Amino acid sequence: MDGAWQPYLAQHEDRFDRELMEFLAIPSVSTDPERRQDVRRAQEWVRRRLETAGLQDARILETPGHPLVYASWLGAPGRPTVLIYGHADVQPPEPLDLWLSPPFEPQVRDGRVYARGASDMKGNLLAAIAACEARLATEGRLPVNVKFLCEAEEEVGSPSLPAVLAAERDLLAADLAVSADSGQAGEDQPMIVTGLRGLAGLEVSVRTARVDLHSGLAGGIAPNAVHVLVDLLASLRDRSGRIVVEGFHDGVLPLSDEEREEIGRIPDDTPALLAAAGIAEPAGDPDFSPRERNWVRPTLEVNGIGGGYQGEGVKTVIPCEARAKITCRLVPEQSPAQVRLALERHLRRHAPAGVELTLAALPGEGSPYLLPAAHPGQAAAARTLEAIYGKTPYQYRLGASVPITASLKDILGVDTVAFGFSLFDEGMHAPNEFVRLSSLRRGREAFCRLLGELAAYSKTAGEG
Repeated sequence: MDGAWQPYLAQHEDRFDRELMEFLAIPSVSTDPERRQDVRRAQEWVRRRLETAGLQDARILETPGHPLVYASWLGAPGRPTVLIYGHADVQPPEPLDLWLSPPFEPQVRDGRVYARGASDMKGNLLAAIAACEARLATEGRLPVNVKFLCEAEEEVGSPSLPAVLAAERDLLAADLAVSADSGQAGEDQPMIVTGLRGLAGLEVSVRTARVDLHSGLAGGIAPNAVHVLVDLLASLRDRSGRIVVEGFHDGVLPLSDEEREEIGRIPDDTPALLAAAGIAEPAGDPDFSPRERNWVRPTLEVNGIGGGYQGEGVKTVIPCEARAKITCRLVPEQSPAQVRLALERHLRRHAPAGVELTLAALPGEGSPYLLPAAHPGQAAAARTLEAIYGKTPYQYRLGASVPITASLKDILGVDTVAFGFSLFDEGMHAPNEFVRLSSLRRGREAFCRLLGELAAYSKTAGEG
């Protein structure tokens, strides 16, 4: 499937890299209200870039939160329509003192671009846009009909997206979605992500009195909110790491021998991951391997906890209030509502008498997503990657969450193929995030090839 687009990509390589640097310089932090105009500026930048690439009807879709961008090229009658998804928002860059260069002043060092959003996922988004430009500039058309949807709330759980999908069903109708928010196993090893975990969250607050109490006057008789909360949190798991919340695992399917064999076939980078983080031993349910726990099993984590005096020195009080945030990664056949209800029932059942317990759902919930390995969209991606890398892709069920995948299936009825070129070691969400320029150049070629591979895609076959 070689074509004139190949020399075009090589000829314009430096421009594509400069555009990436320009895009990365926009501090599009979606969770920061002070960056609201910067997020809009990033989306306007994407809209203009889609226009210059040759896409049509490029427009802003307003939401109660941050805006989305839409564009299309629909000049291939009788061919499938592919919805390409990406996001322009990024995580907060803090802690700033750990960056070797300012997070929104991108720098190239040793073939890597360092900036917030470089790997997650501005580079991948621009690779897909550049591929469409190359095909349109050299052939005057694309092998398939293409629609782009770029959001700016992915890093805060895509709260506005479901309503937009429902309201714009006709505009966004497609036969298949391709998410550029993904990556590969290594510089020389491709992978296909067949599944993503969902997410559910709960904020827990306990109150044991109207005010904090003097520990000398009330010690031994007044309940301590921090002690109560810690005991409640400890009751969620046993000492071995197994989640013991009744109803939490309802519906979770056992791993098949084939799934365990496929997971075992992939070289295990868990020891290196733990060593890089300074972790001596893996934690979690001992009935499953570390890789299985990380990819295909549900999790329950306390993400933050607070209560009582936390300033300098000592303040001898008995705290009257304590709080914690809990999130759970979910696997197929679990739902956020089901898991949250199980947590709420457990916590209320274990709360001591006389304690005021307040529970509230956290934003950013999403359902898990699983695409069969034999899906024709996955097969097209696998053929593309094998042509690029010269190797058969691994098949991953990744432990992360991308909320749009379940929403696209539930609302638009389309499956999603993950197709991106970030690598796990590139510091996503961390200081000194970077992306390899070589990966993005490979990604531009791969997107060009994938569009050709999808020309024969049948949604009916995909559903089978």
